[in-house]
Amino acid sequence: MARRVRVMSMSVELPLWRALTGYRVLTMLYAVGLFATAYDGFARPWVAICYFVVLAGWTLATLPKVANAASCTKRFLAVDLTVALTGILLTPVADSHQRILDGGPTLPSIWTAGSVLAFAVKGGWRWAAVASSLVAAANLVERGAPTRDTVHNVILVWVASIAIGYVVEVARASERTLARALEIEAATRERERLARDIHDGVLQVLAMVQRRGAVLGGEAAELGRMAGEQEVALRTLVSGGLVPVSRESRDAADGAFVVTVDEPEDDGPVDLRTLLLPYAAARVSLAEPGAPVLLAPAAARELAAAVGAALDNVRRHAGPDARAWILVEDEPHSVVVTVRDDGPGIPEGRLAQAEGEGRLGVALSIRGRLRDLGGSAELCSIPGQGTEVELTVPKEAVRPVGQGTARKTGNRDGDGHGGRRSGGDE
Repeated sequence: MARRVRVMSMSVELPLWRALTGYRVLTMLYAVGLFATAYDGFARPWVAICYFVVLAGWTLATLPKVANAASCTKRFLAVDLTVALTGILLTPVADSHQRILDGGPTLPSIWTAGSVLAFAVKGGWRWAAVASSLVAAANLVERGAPTRDTVHNVILVWVASIAIGYVVEVARASERTLARALEIEAATRERERLARDIHDGVLQVLAMVQRRGAVLGGEAAELGRMAGEQEVALRTLVSGGLVPVSRESRDAADGAFVVTVDEPEDDGPVDLRTLLLPYAAARVSLAEPGAPVLLAPAAARELAAAVGAALDNVRRHAGPDARAWILVEDEPHSVVVTVRDDGPGIPEGRLAQAEGEGRLGVALSIRGRLRDLGGSAELCSIPGQGTEVELTVPKEAVRPVGQGTARKTGNRDGDGHGGRRSGGDE
């Protein structure tokens, strides 16, 4: 029976919102308690009573608003901060002047910090800086002049809110990274499961059809050949995986999530392996590193085209039964692709003769491409033992530059029998 996979949303912010909810209720009760104990010292206690009625009603009515980031809207934050600032500015109206000079608390007292912290959790340290600066200005207006205690409290709220806002931003970034890592892990496990199923079923059937077709001959042999080609293509897809998809992490109310995005063409290095995968077939084997082989888009396309030209020569001159091998090597400063076949090789002097006849497949389609990239193409062929072409491209190559070297080794002259794809013509 198939297992159900349950996807759970993550949110490192959720505990902060819960703590903020409790903080607002407790500090509202604390502010009311301070007023009750100093009731006789207020010049106009009825002003304070009216404010605390509004404060208590607003705090209790807006508890759902501070339950998560989605509920805590910008409009709510603006009104919430207005309630706090109004309480600070009403303090000289309600309280006696002497109590204010003695450093008495404002009407909302430390409840104001909850409003500032809501800005920090919602929008990060920048929002927190704006809200705490407004609170600082209101406190200076309420006191009439900056005092040591006032400055101390203002700096404390300012630093604490900005620090919490910064921590929230870091937590969000970590959450997005974790969400993407978990998604990649799940996708990798699913691909491995599919690979096992395909290997145990489809690939084995295709291999059996290929073997039986070769034994039976006739039309069955052709069917077996086609099955072999499909087996190689499917095996390459399973082992290499799909082309990586660009993703972008975003915030949601209950946590981070990852969405796929379109990646603009030529917007960064590309994996050379994805360009060489289509060349793999029943008689063409591709060996590649397990990690991406990154090159600039133009350089990767030119290198893949040179490989295609070399394989064209294999099919044209070595015959349909010749086998070819592509080896990709990712060196520290360059990428080397070697194309080798088991054809009859190139007779000595054949390449020079072909170039003199105007057949410039190797000269232009292979060496020319690599030369323009600042790389090189080395061709080595021994009659009767096949041909090997080594294509080297520097990693810093971005576009064809019309510079570079084209080196040759001993027996590189021939007619392309067993040679590499030179655009279908030596």
